[in-house]
Formats: sequence, C-alpha cells, structure tokens
Amino acid sequence: MISGDSIVALSSGRLPAGVAVLRISGPQTRFVIETIAGGMVKDRTAVLRRLRAPDGTVLDNGLVVFFPGPASFTGEDVGELHVHGGRAVVARMLETVAGFDGVRHAEPGEFTRRAFLNGKLDLVETEALADLVNAETEAQRRFAIQNADGAQSELYLGWRRRLIHARAMIEAEIDFADEDDVPGSVSDAVWFDVRAMIGEIDRHIAGFRAAEIIRDGFEVVILGAPNAGKSSLFNALARRDAAIVTDEPGTTRDLLEVVLELEGVRVRLTDTAGLRDEPGKVEAIGIEKAKAKAHGADLLLLLQDAADPRDIGSLPVAAPALRVGTKLDLLDGRAAQAAAERYDLVISVRDGSGVEQLLADIGQRAARAAGSVGDVLPSRLRHVELLGETNRHLHRAAGDQAVGQELRAEELRLAADRLGRIVGAVDVEDLLDVIFAQFCIGK
Repeated sequence: MISGDSIVALSSGRLPAGVAVLRISGPQTRFVIETIAGGMVKDRTAVLRRLRAPDGTVLDNGLVVFFPGPASFTGEDVGELHVHGGRAVVARMLETVAGFDGVRHAEPGEFTRRAFLNGKLDLVETEALADLVNAETEAQRRFAIQNADGAQSELYLGWRRRLIHARAMIEAEIDFADEDDVPGSVSDAVWFDVRAMIGEIDRHIAGFRAAEIIRDGFEVVILGAPNAGKSSLFNALARRDAAIVTDEPGTTRDLLEVVLELEGVRVRLTDTAGLRDEPGKVEAIGIEKAKAKAHGADLLLLLQDAADPRDIGSLPVAAPALRVGTKLDLLDGRAAQAAAERYDLVISVRDGSGVEQLLADIGQRAARAAGSVGDVLPSRLRHVELLGETNRHLHRAAGDQAVGQELRAEELRLAADRLGRIVGAVDVEDLLDVIFAQFCIGK
C-alpha cells in the first residue's frame, strides 16, 4: 500500500450544484474527518454534522462518510464530505482540508492511480473507469461497465495463464525428457492450444473497429450534387438549422458535423460540399474535403434530387452506401413510384416522408457495426498493438519446429509478457502518466 501525503479534491460535478462531494485519501484522512466533523465517525455510515475548521469556524452542515483501508476505492483510508455546492463553500472546504499537515490537493487521476498501485484495479479496469466517466451514449456506458467489471481483463489474463502453463509444460519436457512421467506428447497438446489461441486473438483484434465505433462514433457522410437536398436533410436529422439552405448551388463549402445518438450508439453525421464539375476555387477545396471524408466513412448517404437527378460520377470508396432520392413531395404518383424503385429510399424533408425510416436504418446499421451487447472488444489501440506483438511471438513459437524447444519456450514467455503489459501484471511504469492524465482531478 502506498504511504505519504494524503490528497483531497472535489469529486463531483461542475459548480454551483445542489451538493458537492469532496474526497480525501491517505494516512491523515481519519484525523482530518474527525477534526472537521467534531468527533468520531462510524465506518461506512453517513452522518450529518456541523463542519468546522480547526479554529472552530463553522464551514457548513453536511454529510460525512469514512471508509477505512484497505476496503476502500484507493485501498487507503478514504473520507467524503458532502457539502452544499456553492463555489465559496467548496473553495473554503478545500482550503481548510489542504491546510492540515500532510494533506495536499490531488493531481489528475491520482485517486485512481493509488487504487491501481494498491491492487484495487488493473490497467484495463482503470481505462474502463475513465471511459465510464466520459460515457455519453448508452453503448459507451455498457461497454465501459463491462470492462470495469473485469470482462476484458479476465480474457487477457486467461490467455496469459494458458501461456504460462504451456511454457511450464515445454520446460518440464526439456528438463525431464528422460523421465517416464513426462511424455513427449505433452508438447503436441501445448502447440495445438497455442495455435488455437492465435486464432482467438486474431478474432479479438478484428473487433477493434466495433470498439472504435462505440468510443468515437459511426461515421455517416452525406454526398450529392449541388441542390440535391443535402443540407436540408442534414438539418432535419440534426433537428436544428445547422447548415445554410438556399437555392444557390455551392452554399456548403466546408464540412459540417453533428453528433446524434441512434440505437444507443454515437453517430457522427457530416454534410459536405456539392460534387460537380468546374467548381469555383473555394468550392473545389470543399469538394476535395468531401471526397477525403468519404474515404473514412462507415456509411455514405448518396443523395439525388428525384425530380431533377444529376449524376456525381463514381466514387472510389469502399464504404457501404444508401442511395436516397430527395424532394419526394415534388413528384406525382407515377413518378414517385418510379423513384421508389430507383433508390434505396425516397424522402421529403419538407413533409417528413421517409426521414424517420432513414434515421431508423442508420441507427440499425450503427448498432450492428458496434457489435452485440456482451462482446468483449479491445478498447485501446495499445491493447491491439500488444496483442499483435503477442501473436507474432506465438507464430514464431508454434510455426518453426526446427528451432529448439528452449527458444520456442522463450517466445511463449515474451508473448505472456505482452499480455501482462495490457493489464499491468508486469512493469508498465512508462504508461502510467499517460493513462492517468485522462482523469479529472477528483478521480
């Protein structure tokens, strides 16, 4: 367990607020809590006290809770002061607590860092906690909760345990090759399991795109000729006037983006410049940006004015596309029927026809791309990189049978080391500052 300074910080939300929570952790916590609360506080029981500075000045009336270590979030003694959430109240409370000997203001992520160093969390659970704090959509919340509960860590630690066992079996066969109770067939079973693990890790790595969609969003890009109704649709989906809409071609010159939540998934919707030949200088820049944005899209909405269709040519983009006919309200019955056969979907922003159906379609595609609830996915690029290194070592271990068993066992050790680095089971000091810098001060 870490020792040294105690730390204090505001752990609740932006001020002013109805209630503010100040968190204290470290060896001075009990003394600070009992001094301010004016007496002993029963463990893990919230009590209402008049809170006073050491000189007797009344600071506020609030709830006090004390959690003795190691059964606390950080593994140290932890205290919480629930006070009124006015700026002046909180500033004076923080000043008073930090005025005690051995107590200082916390650095970003320092509470969680102490929890990690005291063995209360591993690195993957720590990163999941940061994701949970920052979650804005239902999919992000579910993903973060699952990983904070240890599903991802258990997967990686399970692979690591299998590799440690495999290495032990190989080394036993090397050391006791002449013994009757160590059969040579042991290595056959080991390498069979290693090859199976390579496939499991490859499939897991392939899920990183779904994790990126959960964290960063499902990218939808609207493309079409000038006056195809792109900005009108963009405003309709955003449910506000985010883009300028006029009859003049080339109104949209730059990329415009809004973020939606559909089916619990973050969806990033981008409006782009109209695609046409011989544009003006500024408009040409917008068109190039539109084409570049399309290359990174998860879904393209290819809009065409169904009453006056104009071709935009082919786009060398592999992303799935929905061909959407617009301005349905301008078509009579026969023309509307023909348009319905020509496009994947026909809409009218003016009267709302087809817009909800289009939203539902985008939401369903985003949900499918984000994966099923319960899928264990790699949540960070560093996980993917270390998993890739793991598999490279496993390929070398399982693939080259001409190499001695000692070298193959060493490759297994290196693979297990890479898995350990993901969860922090081996030395990862160089990663800690980067990871904990994601957290707010009071976490």
